[in-house]
This record gives sequence, C-alpha cells and structure tokens, in this order.
Amino acid sequence: MKKNMKKIMALLLTVTLSLGLYGCGSKNDKTESGTSTAAESDTSAAATDGSEKKTLVIGDTTFNPSNEELDVNPHNSYSGWACIRYGIGETLIKYSDDMELEPWLAKEWENTDPLTWKITLQDNVTFSSGRAMDAEAVKQCLEHLLANHDRAAADTKIDSMEADGQVLTIHTSEPKPALLNYLGDPYGCIIDVDAGFDDGIVAGTGPYIATNCQSGDHLTLVKNENYWNGTPHIDELTIKTITDGNTLANALLSGEVQAAYGMAYESYPMFENDNFTFSQISTSRCFFLKMNFNEGSVCTDPAVRKAIAMGIDKEGFVENLLEGNGYPANGTFPDGSAFGGDKVTTESYDPEGAKKVLEEAGWTDTDGDGIREKDGQKLQIKWLTYPSRQELPLLAESAQATLKDIGIDVDINCTADNNSVVQDPAAWDVYAMANVQAPTGDPEYWFTVFATSDATKNQGAYKNEKLDQLEEQLSQEFDTDKRAKLAVEMQQTVLDDNAFVYCSFLKMSQISRANVTGYMAHACDYYQVTADLDIN
Repeated sequence: MKKNMKKIMALLLTVTLSLGLYGCGSKNDKTESGTSTAAESDTSAAATDGSEKKTLVIGDTTFNPSNEELDVNPHNSYSGWACIRYGIGETLIKYSDDMELEPWLAKEWENTDPLTWKITLQDNVTFSSGRAMDAEAVKQCLEHLLANHDRAAADTKIDSMEADGQVLTIHTSEPKPALLNYLGDPYGCIIDVDAGFDDGIVAGTGPYIATNCQSGDHLTLVKNENYWNGTPHIDELTIKTITDGNTLANALLSGEVQAAYGMAYESYPMFENDNFTFSQISTSRCFFLKMNFNEGSVCTDPAVRKAIAMGIDKEGFVENLLEGNGYPANGTFPDGSAFGGDKVTTESYDPEGAKKVLEEAGWTDTDGDGIREKDGQKLQIKWLTYPSRQELPLLAESAQATLKDIGIDVDINCTADNNSVVQDPAAWDVYAMANVQAPTGDPEYWFTVFATSDATKNQGAYKNEKLDQLEEQLSQEFDTDKRAKLAVEMQQTVLDDNAFVYCSFLKMSQISRANVTGYMAHACDYYQVTADLDIN
C-alpha cells in the first residue's frame, strides 16, 4: 500500500487488526455512556460538577493480558509496567532520558563492598494505605517480590536484607553490579505488602490510587491526597484499553479519550494540528524476531535462519510503514551507546544472496509453485505475532511479501493469545515481538530475559555455551567499559547464529488534546502518569 493511500485510509476507516478487541472504544459504547462529542470534549473532560472535580481518560493499547499486564501488582508477571506507568507505584531509583540512574524513593546509595549495598530512603513518604515507608516496609516488599516474581531473584541475586530506620542494607549472593538498575525495573515498585493484593490492586507511593482494575478493559484511579512529592491535579483518571490503534485514533478525535498511548503511526497526520500535542522520544523499544530452535521447527536449519535474516527488508519497512518513526536496527541495542548495535555486524537485505544460501542447503523449488522444498517438506514458517503493537501485523505482512520472493511461505498467526501460543514449540517458527531492550539502562537485562540458556523468555530453546559464559562474566563485572565490551561480544554471538533478527527501533509518542499538560514520553517508556499531569 502506498504511503499516501495509507494516510487517506487512516482518515476514513477503522481497521480492526486484532482477533479480539479488549477495549470499549466503539461508537455505540460512547453514545450509550453519554461520552461528549469532540466539540464538547475540552470542557466536559474538566467539567465542574459542583465539586470542581477534574477527570481525564487516557486511551492505551497495551494494558491487557496479551502484554502480560494482568493487573497492577508489580510482583505479578509484567504488571509492574501498569503500576509504574499509571502513577500507582514508584521504585527506589528512576532513569533519566539519558538512561542514567537518579534518586527516587531512595535518596542515596553506596556499594560498600562487592556484596553489600547500603540504601538510604527518602523521609516522609507514605503509602496510599497510610503506612509510612521505612526500610522495614521496603524489605518486606522486596522479600515478597523475590518469593513471587519469576525474574527478580535471578536478576538481583539478593541473599539477605537488614532494615534500620530509613536505611536498607542489601547483601547479594554474588557481586551484582547492575543491582540498582534492576531495582528500577517496574517489578521493583515499592508497595505496602500488608495492604494486600485484592483484585490485583496494591498500595503504592505514587500520585494516584487504583480503585478498579479490569485488565483489557479499564483501570480507574483517584488522586493520592497525601502524595509525598507534589500535588496531583486530576481527581479521577481512567485508563481505557483500546487495543486497535485506529479505534484509538477515532476515540481521541471524538473526545472519548483526551490522551492516547500506542497510536498507529499511520494515524499521526490526523493529530498534527494545534488541537493536539505530541510528546515523542527515541527509545530502545525494538521490533525483533525470535527463532525457534526446538526439534521440528524449520528454523533449526542454519540456512533457513540466515535466509530469513537476509530476506527482511528493514529499510523498506521503516520507510514505508513506520512513517519515519523509527530506524532500521542492526543489533540488540540502539546505535550510539557504548554497547550500541553500530558496533556489531549482521546480515543485510540481500534477496539474491538469500536464494543462494537456500539453494546450497538443498532448498529448491522443484514443482514450480514459487515455494522451496527439501526432502518433501515445503519451506513454510509459522510466524507468530500480536496486534496490540500496531505495526507488528504490518511487519508480518512486509516479511511475508519479501520472503515469498526468495521461496519461503509465511503463515501469519496474529493473535492476542500470543503468550499461550508461544509456549507450544510446535505452533511457531518465528515469534515477532516488540520489547524495550534496555529498560534498566544496562545491557544485561535483555540477554537474561531472552537469550541465555535459562532466560525466562527463551521459549525457542536457543542455547549457546559461549553466550552463557559471557553472561556469567557480565553479571559480575563492575567496570562499565568492560561491561559494554562484553555486551557487544554477546550481541555478535547471537547475530552470528541468526538466533534473533532485529528489525527496527521505535520512537514512542504520547498524543493528547492541547489542553492536557504534563503527559510526557520517556526513553524508558515508563512514567506516563505523574503529579504534573493536568487538564485545563
């Protein structure tokens, strides 16, 4: 589809890419609930009802089970992203837009020896439950995290903790240079464990308090009147899940929502006027492919993996489908950093070269139907992806076209049930996903989540002994220059195996009506809702 035609269609049509829409963004829903029209939205969103109550609705494509955000309990899967994004929870440290560590609930820290960290907490912080945040409360929270979360214990290597007033001392079982980086991960939101976890709701220290949570539909919040770090401006805030990006665009245009996250790039031209505000920033969020190394998958053939890597037109995808809101990826991480992808080499788009690779490996088209075979098996790959990241289905279609040109048939399964499907090794060969590659500002995170032998999301059973050995070194290396060099070598290792294909890095945008202020995008892709958020 040509670029101009895409933009015209975005203005005229609502295209449902998902197999099932979690949200409630249809016109019928809006009419039945009495949502205001576009002409009324600027005043009704901040309407005076006698109590001067300010309300705001944010449309979001990502608060749903498909993204493993099952509720707002940070100790549950990836629900910490919802906890931190929507202003419920805060972590001990936070990240600047240069991905440097900054104080947050911790005001200072000291690495007293390779196994010991002394963390001094902010004074006068209160949980939304009313309990004071002291070192004992933080210790209790982290102990619950380690016992219940599937990544935290292995990430942090916390062995024991001691609480003394506002000072928390953490002892690790082995040197852990990236401990603070991991404590800034969304799962590190500090919550009052004693307040409980009823209906997936927790008591955090943030500017907003969750009162109703239905992942895939909505999250209702009210302001925390006793917030420690400023005065929240919005009285009632609703996060409304609208999984389809074009439905989300219509909701923002009509005034059904006043701000939006996850909009399809092709819809952006509708909002490039004085009625709306963009906040955009480059992130380490990447579209990439994970190969299946389980027995029975066609991707166990190195020639097939190499041909796929050579058959993806990254530049064409970025230019024609991302609308300039990203750039082609070379390695695991964005170019420019000490461990950036500009320091590694990978396969470039080379259809003729890919054909030669397949020919030499015995994959030939003997029946003339355009699809190669070997030993009676058609060269078909089962491509798994999901719709809530709006351009992932477009990447699948782009790859389907270019891989067909080299004799590979691509069978696309774009489903919101992706997390269940990926657990079945026979159900997919390539899993295309979006991920923030360095959400903690440190490279170790990505490898231990996706690539090492015991990585939590290594559903493709990739195993490389050299990579595991390099990770063992990285995990205990305090010198930042040496960490960067190890991360570059680790990237090159997975690229040499064509175990992963990195397609593009994304610019992330948050769009709001012009009368909304403080709705800002950040490089880590957290911190959407803060005390600064307001509507005039």
